[in-house]
Amino acid sequence: MNRTFRGVAYVSVWVVIWGTVASLMDWMLLTGEVYETASSGQAVTFIAYGAATVVLATRFSGRFLADADSEAPDQE
Repeated sequence: MNRTFRGVAYVSVWVVIWGTVASLMDWMLLTGEVYETASSGQAVTFIAYGAATVVLATRFSGRFLADADSEAPDQE
């Protein structure tokens, strides 16, 4: 698979993960009346989940973005 395509797909998947998880947490906090819509608490929620997603995506990137040549077993 093309390295550029794998990189774009990898980032896209992490953006979807971030948006889904942050939105679910935001919904829970809004329905629990912890904060109101368009408040600083809502911004902090999305920023915090965004930062956590960046850390996780960076840590796991080596597993998914490694060259196909390095994944193939040596054949002699």
